[in-house]
Amino acid sequence: MIDAVDLFCGAGGLTAGLRKANVNVRAGYDNDANCKHAYTVNNCASFINKDVQEVTVDEVQHWYGEGNIRLLAGCAPCQPFSTYNQGKDASLDRKWPLLYAFQRLIRGVEPELVTMENVPDVTKHEVYHDFVASLEEQNYHVWAGRVACADYGLPQKRQRHVLLASKLGPIKLIPKTHDVYVTVEDALKKYARLQAGEHHPSDPLHRAARLSPINMARIILSKQGGTWRDWPESLRADCHKKASGQTYASVYGRMKWSEPSPTMTTLCYGFGNGRFGHPDQNRAISLREAATLQSFPDSYEFLPEDKINFRTVGRMIGNAVPVRLGEVIGQSLNAHVQEYM
Repeated sequence: MIDAVDLFCGAGGLTAGLRKANVNVRAGYDNDANCKHAYTVNNCASFINKDVQEVTVDEVQHWYGEGNIRLLAGCAPCQPFSTYNQGKDASLDRKWPLLYAFQRLIRGVEPELVTMENVPDVTKHEVYHDFVASLEEQNYHVWAGRVACADYGLPQKRQRHVLLASKLGPIKLIPKTHDVYVTVEDALKKYARLQAGEHHPSDPLHRAARLSPINMARIILSKQGGTWRDWPESLRADCHKKASGQTYASVYGRMKWSEPSPTMTTLCYGFGNGRFGHPDQNRAISLREAATLQSFPDSYEFLPEDKINFRTVGRMIGNAVPVRLGEVIGQSLNAHVQEYM
């Protein structure tokens, strides 16, 4: 039996995936109190609203059962390492030290297993290499690599850096499970049609954001996989008329039915925030559709119905480890333990 503690647990994407792979997640820590409802309602685990930098070794140790294999998971917020921060001094981001906080807890707890997930660009930063060096100094076997989530059945072109570490022996991620990708059509075709600004009466999460008159005109003229260059000059945003904006073709775009979706972000419910336009309806994707593209089941509840809002739920969905990726990590860890125990 693997017992796990999930640091930076958010709404519980990683925890839900690990649980699908029969990993016993005992507790999750996160400093966002809004995540408590989603984490506790959907997962048989405790939620502790606390900054990981304040978490002690003793309290983490408390969660593990006697004689069980201990997993410490820590998917620190990715914003300091993201390509969206290009040109900014990300070292000033208050999230920057969080990977060092994770490192401190690993040194104190010395779990048999460790996993970490982040954006691919995390490998460009000194803090990541310090983290790996610390694991190797503690005699962990480390596997790390870029994972194309579509290779494992996620209907999304998400690329993530995954690290697995073990004191038991050499470890690796299971081989890819899908040669044929799951598409947007496979994932979303089942959902009822919506108008912009409408929500479905039987599913409070199947709601689409309103569109301004100009954005309605824009999406009506948008093609699947197309760009704002398909619009007449009169509908183009001022920033796209400048030389500096000519390369940003992926905003105000529709998804394609025949491909996996683009990477979900915290603003995935907004037509102007990326290629988040519905393939053939004149609206952005709904919160439910975004959650599905992150492989959350339809039964997953993020907030009580009367408290649902786009910004809070969108942030939880976009920041989450996809449930399917969590499941793949859990399957890899279980296969590894069976090999060495």
